[in-house]
Amino acid sequence: MPNRLRFAPSPTGELHLGNARTAIFNWLYVKKYAGSLIVRIEDTDEERSQRRFERLIYDDLKWLGLDWQEGPDVGGPLGPYRQSDRIEIYLKHAQALLNQGLAYRCFCSEQELGQRAERARQLGLTWKYPGTCHALSAREVEKRLTSGHPSVIRLKVRPGMILFRDLVHGDMRFSCEVLGDPILIRSSGLPTYNYAVVVDDALMEITHVIRGDDHLSNTPRQVLIYEALGFSIPAFAHLSTILDPDRTRLSKRHGASSILYFREQGVLPQALLNHLTLLGWSPRAGQGEILTRHELIESFDLDRVSKSQAIFDVTKLNFFNRHYLQKSDRSRIIEIAITYLQREGLLGPVNPKMQDWVGLVVEAFLPGIDRMSEISSKARALWSFDGEAAVREEGVRKVLCIPGATKVVGELNNQLSVSGRDVIYEWPLIVQAIKTRSGLRGKKLFHPIRVALTGRDSGPELDKLVSLFERGSKLDFPQKIKSCEARVSEFFRAMKVQELNPDYENS
Repeated sequence: MPNRLRFAPSPTGELHLGNARTAIFNWLYVKKYAGSLIVRIEDTDEERSQRRFERLIYDDLKWLGLDWQEGPDVGGPLGPYRQSDRIEIYLKHAQALLNQGLAYRCFCSEQELGQRAERARQLGLTWKYPGTCHALSAREVEKRLTSGHPSVIRLKVRPGMILFRDLVHGDMRFSCEVLGDPILIRSSGLPTYNYAVVVDDALMEITHVIRGDDHLSNTPRQVLIYEALGFSIPAFAHLSTILDPDRTRLSKRHGASSILYFREQGVLPQALLNHLTLLGWSPRAGQGEILTRHELIESFDLDRVSKSQAIFDVTKLNFFNRHYLQKSDRSRIIEIAITYLQREGLLGPVNPKMQDWVGLVVEAFLPGIDRMSEISSKARALWSFDGEAAVREEGVRKVLCIPGATKVVGELNNQLSVSGRDVIYEWPLIVQAIKTRSGLRGKKLFHPIRVALTGRDSGPELDKLVSLFERGSKLDFPQKIKSCEARVSEFFRAMKVQELNPDYENS
């Protein structure tokens, strides 16, 4: 049979990192060994399932660069691909099991069973359903059904051992003695997870089930259902749980563990794909950690998937993202930057000149950011300059206390006050003149220049900032950008007001 793998999320929230990693591994296997990837939506949780989450799942998968051949959105020959559209199929196969004597009706109430389980727990005993309704006669069953007693359908668990091979964990053995008869169909008429997933995987001809190891304990019951229905059992591969650095489990309800969160933070899909693939899987020796999509596909195999728990390291993700930001097409990065700057109200409609200017913003600030969302906070200083507030900053005051620093600022003010100067073109000459007049060089020269221009004691290269200030001051932004002359003049005045000008006399 051709390889057929599936990714089967529940549309009850945003796509979680762990589920995304599962989708990626299924996709990589299909790309490596050829076959089809099926997206199946497991939406039988009527209270929590929402179509908006289903659409978001598709968007997140496409954003990561994944594609699939069958699913609710693209169709296919073995659908429907939503469990809510397959209820009649589940009931049909459950009835067949009843007819064969492999399943039975159970009329025990949830309250009654819950009380028994609680008593067993209090006594320190392991509880399983004791098969109370197992031997009910057909007549008694019909009588109870006719009188309206609610019931579930349970599978009769056979005696003996359950054996299956997991491609990650190896040979697995479970005793049927520890299993109660699992419910297949609830009293509501809806299937249980373990039953529906078997029917779906079998009828959709799934050959490999790659999923999280939280499902490993479900697999023995599923194997019994495969056997009872006469279906072939697929190959299983259970992936290790992804943990936070403090070794607690990533929670689906924690915003920072969803794909949408990282999309909104400006993490590139290549970076997240690269990082998630390396959680629980290792490439061949000598390949390194940064791998292109093609290299990931070419290298992928389940025999290098680890049983050990994987740690989601945000620092490592930032490392990947910085790499891909630097390597990405610059026009795409500029588009992303424009989106964030507009979101913060710093940009309005963008014309070609403004787009070129944002390109300079990217060139200046990109080396110092981990995620594109940081471009707004980093670049905000281009608009928000306040000379008086800057002079009061502790870091700025420390710079101004350097011997000769205020003389550098005063001379910078003089140089920029010269009428008609092309500051961008003449910037090297301006700096040279200040150097000659002050007798300072290196940090003692450039730190005072920086604080006078930016109000900050660190930041991007000065010549790039000078170009941004001068070009930006001539553009129509929602907030005005001050030229170099306006900035330094304002800073110099504030310095004098606060009497921070002891070693300089304005010539």
